[in-house]
Amino acid sequence: MAFDFKKEYKEFYSPKNKPEIVNVPLANYIAVRGKGNPNEEGGAYQKAISTLYAVAYTLKMSYKTDYKIEGFFKYVVPPLEGFWWQNDIDGIDYSDKSTFNWISVIRLPDFVTKTDFNWAVETATKKKKIDCSAAEFLTVDEGLCVQIMHQGHFDDEPETVAVMDEYIKANGYVNDMDKQVAGGTDLADEVKKNASVLVENTKIKSEEVTQKAEQIETSLKIKLAESRQVENIRDLTEKILE
Repeated sequence: MAFDFKKEYKEFYSPKNKPEIVNVPLANYIAVRGKGNPNEEGGAYQKAISTLYAVAYTLKMSYKTDYKIEGFFKYVVPPLEGFWWQNDIDGIDYSDKSTFNWISVIRLPDFVTKTDFNWAVETATKKKKIDCSAAEFLTVDEGLCVQIMHQGHFDDEPETVAVMDEYIKANGYVNDMDKQVAGGTDLADEVKKNASVLVENTKIKSEEVTQKAEQIETSLKIKLAESRQVENIRDLTEKILE
């Protein structure tokens, strides 16, 4: 049976409907960063998701190619995750999504090295005819976080965040979301130094996002089963996200 991150790490991928403290361990991710409204049709965010899944499924199906990854075992591609923030804004202004900064990520199995990642980016670009050069091998150590399952629309997230803020205060923790992410630095260093800044929004698991990501994954599985390739991953993903 394929290794399933959602089942093996339920404490991270299936949050409860009330706040809880978790310690998220260091992990490697496929990452694409950008800025802008995630709902923009054909925008940077939707293209980023296409890139993420193109690289993710190239790695997942690598055992069917001549390229062999040491220590490889079959696994289910983990759920889509993300870091979101805005510069020079106290909290989050959902009325202006065009100012969102984001880093969209998909977790990598521990056996995937930087060399394996580079092979996947090159292979996905060539075979799927998608420019995957924006994909980065990112290591993040989130550490201590507060998380909760957000149910409902993105614009209603402030209410859920308020619940977490109260939980943080009541349990003697300090919320450092007021810090700003420094610009112009290396992505890995940026996230390592400021992971706690992004923790709160990162750990809000939206049912809307989860369902959409699962739809993408299911569609890609069907496509792979039919042709063993995902030549049209961009069109497929963008249609699902419409």
